[in-house]
Amino acid sequence: MITHPIIIVGDPEWARPLIAQLQAAGFATKQYEERQGYVSQLVDDLASLILIDGALHDWEFWATTPRTSPATRRIPVLVVGDPNTLAVPAARCGVDRVVSQATLLQDSVALAKTFARIPDTALLEQLECQCQEPMPQEGLLALEKFNAAEYYEQHDRFEALWMVEQRPVRDLYRAILQVGIAYYQVTRGNMRGARKMLLRSIPWLALLPDTCQGVDVAQLRRDADAVRAEIDRVGDDGVADFDITLLKGVKHDARSG
Repeated sequence: MITHPIIIVGDPEWARPLIAQLQAAGFATKQYEERQGYVSQLVDDLASLILIDGALHDWEFWATTPRTSPATRRIPVLVVGDPNTLAVPAARCGVDRVVSQATLLQDSVALAKTFARIPDTALLEQLECQCQEPMPQEGLLALEKFNAAEYYEQHDRFEALWMVEQRPVRDLYRAILQVGIAYYQVTRGNMRGARKMLLRSIPWLALLPDTCQGVDVAQLRRDADAVRAEIDRVGDDGVADFDITLLKGVKHDARSG
């Protein structure tokens, strides 16, 4: 089950009553205390909102770091503290709003509904229906390019399809092309770029049903995760040790879409 939790940084005094309020209203919550792997954790958790205690000595790190990655820069960030003293530095950090502790606890559910990036149920239902349609011919050609390891060409074809398609199913094409570009970066030895692109693909892959327009999305998620784990294993300079057999094609069954 995808929960899109609200992230609370650290363990401030307001965390416990806030968590009780949010969970009673149906929101999932999670607390972070370790700085290492912060961006990756936000992506893997599909974070919907970040709440940061402005009293932390390193609150600026927690606020600015998500803005440094395309995979996390859309996650709203609120800093909890005195707006009079924090408004200016928070604006420099790209914070969406500074709220006092009293306001946070008084209006927690309203703030969560306003700021948390949680997918709209109606759009997800539309996506589910559109995933039952067959893959367009241009998409099939793009899949052929992907599976032939012609990753740059698959990008161009899927991007063209994504630009024409305005319905939620366009996220399928975006997700596949991003995985393909990550694989392309691996073949060029750019492990850091590949990791960043795989992180960008995770939110889009997570929203998709396990099968969409005949694409085995569940398998694509597993394959992308395996490539990311291998990149982490070999490191940014470990292209020579990378198991290239992990760059697998996209499974597609025309009968299921």
